[in-house]
Amino acid sequence: MSNRPRLVIGGTGSGVGKTTLTLGLMAALKRRGLKVQGFKCGPDYIDPTYHTAVTGRPSRNLDTWMVTPDVMREVFWRGSEEADISIIEGVMGFYDGKDPKTNQGSTAEISMLLEAPALLLVNIASMARSAAAIVKGFATLTEGVQIAGVVANQGGSAGHITLAKTAIEQECGIPLLGGFVRQEGIEIPERHLGLVPAIERGELTPLFEKLADLVEDALDVDAILEIACSAPDLAPAPNVIFGKGAGSARVTKIAVARDAAFNFYYQENLELLEEKGAELLFFSPLAGEKVPADADGLYIGGGFPEEFAAELSGHEDVRADLKERIEAGLPTLAECGGYMYLCKSITDRAGAAFDMTGLVPGDVKMQSRLAALGYREVTALADNFLFAKGEQARGHEFHYSTLAEDGELPAAYFIKGLRGEKAEGYCTGQLVAGYTHLYFPSNPALAERFVEGAKRYGQTRR
Repeated sequence: MSNRPRLVIGGTGSGVGKTTLTLGLMAALKRRGLKVQGFKCGPDYIDPTYHTAVTGRPSRNLDTWMVTPDVMREVFWRGSEEADISIIEGVMGFYDGKDPKTNQGSTAEISMLLEAPALLLVNIASMARSAAAIVKGFATLTEGVQIAGVVANQGGSAGHITLAKTAIEQECGIPLLGGFVRQEGIEIPERHLGLVPAIERGELTPLFEKLADLVEDALDVDAILEIACSAPDLAPAPNVIFGKGAGSARVTKIAVARDAAFNFYYQENLELLEEKGAELLFFSPLAGEKVPADADGLYIGGGFPEEFAAELSGHEDVRADLKERIEAGLPTLAECGGYMYLCKSITDRAGAAFDMTGLVPGDVKMQSRLAALGYREVTALADNFLFAKGEQARGHEFHYSTLAEDGELPAAYFIKGLRGEKAEGYCTGQLVAGYTHLYFPSNPALAERFVEGAKRYGQTRR
């Protein structure tokens, strides 16, 4: 058994302020000298980027639809190692997940599986006693949920927050540990354009400090810390996906595109590749860097290449080299933004078109509205370096672009989501590309096969 202080930040719905509270609390706790580990419920990439910037430790995703509860526990166990406290930011409303009939994939389920007490963030605008009814409903909907404290948001004044506190504590027996009065200037900035470079330049550090001050002033941080430390000891999680590979033995090198245009990677994906024997070589297409010459595999993740389309297009030598390397048989996985980069062109929202790599015979056009969002289960349509035909994995899709194909493309896989099934992506023997962000822990064989494919390719060209 091990003591792993932990706390879930849940909300009554999306947009209630979970990220603001999470970042402020992380910054306040780090200011106290604690090693803080961030987690995000669900398949989100943006919030973990903020977590990592605040804590200095890679944030990780916890999900109970893409993987089994045991694998989710393993991800938490590994991520929380040597941390003084883990802060787990919820997704959507506390009980929202894959299915309106169950808790699967919800913040509530993850809280229960990890025996982690939860703070419930409630928007109390235009109510007082009614806030108690909301809290009581959340606290009693599912047996086993431990809502250990409440935080109010959008209070009209300190007196308004006191009214809500009186009602909640009397009717629910749950402490209200403070609240935020409505104010300007604490919004999290637009969550995509320039996020990574802004963090790297330190431009968001003043915001994090401001959020820490806000939390310290408005909330009882000592009581919140006590709640996190009250979580019961955890038994070590079983090694379901890690501890079964090459370990420290490095058998091949896989290049990973990572910069402001390509930065959506699940931390466990990268670590599973290392676990199976890959040395990861990070490079920046945006900065004009070519795929490292000694790489025997390539991973181009998602991101926002459309926001940097002019710069990416301008590096003609990088695009030509990338096309040549992949056509020569370099095992390559390209997801979402990476997939877009491999197409003939990207047309931005202003209507300007920019040449891309030209490997995938199709043109990408940005839309003003979401083109796809949701969990995906993929089934491979053919054998390739990553999948065996018929093999499945799970992941997530989120993008604003559409792809106009030049004829029918050789699809990578069949995807199943809420709106049915369809063929998706592009595949040759050594290239797997598509809009779906694959989560390797859902099928660790993908990482092993990726590494082995890169190793074989390296042997053939030397």
